[in-house]
Amino acid sequence: MPLDLAVRRLPGRVPYAEALALQVEAHAARRAGRGPDTLFLLEHAPVITLGPRTGPGDLLLDPGALARRGVEVVRTDRGGGITFHGPGQMVAYPVLDLRSWGLRPRDLLRFLEGLVSGVLAGYGVEAGTVEGRTGVWSGGAKVCALGVRVAGGVSLHGLALNVATDLGGFGAIVPCGIRDAGVTSLERLLGTAPAMAEVMDRFEAAFRAEAEARAEPRTGAGEATAEDDR
Repeated sequence: MPLDLAVRRLPGRVPYAEALALQVEAHAARRAGRGPDTLFLLEHAPVITLGPRTGPGDLLLDPGALARRGVEVVRTDRGGGITFHGPGQMVAYPVLDLRSWGLRPRDLLRFLEGLVSGVLAGYGVEAGTVEGRTGVWSGGAKVCALGVRVAGGVSLHGLALNVATDLGGFGAIVPCGIRDAGVTSLERLLGTAPAMAEVMDRFEAAFRAEAEARAEPRTGAGEATAEDDR
């Protein structure tokens, strides 16, 4: 039988704390065997998140100045460093029992990178991974960042795919602490932005196809963080 996967699309521009609370609730239910694997799809209100690998010089503007611009700054327990989220960016938070999916924490990152690369290929965008760096890249720039945490064999956090994101939001940070590469978006790569609902549809379809293909419980997931940053 296919895995039980619930997909929840959150409307509007979702505050970071609100999305995190929903993940934590779904995570607790999944660990206790009271709920299904859940994939959250959403766009965030403008926020800069600081993972444990954020360097002292990676935030380029004072949090107070950013707050006056309507950009929140929050610390997070996902893997990786610093990143920006905002409207026009598809955020996916898969809360999965990794044993059921036959995945380890590092496998989860490769799995998510593969799904995103497949979605981009459907738009005619050549994208993939870069050795030594997490995420999905195209033309030497990162189009999708990832960062997860695994506790009790169940994942939290996920990925952010730049669809029609205002890339100026990344100007307040050194994304992922990487100073020799930039960021890009589907809009920049294609010359026009596909509809967010369409991108979510394609990503959800790819995720559901994987759920149908993975049915046997396995072992190997534990507790860890995995980089880079989401």
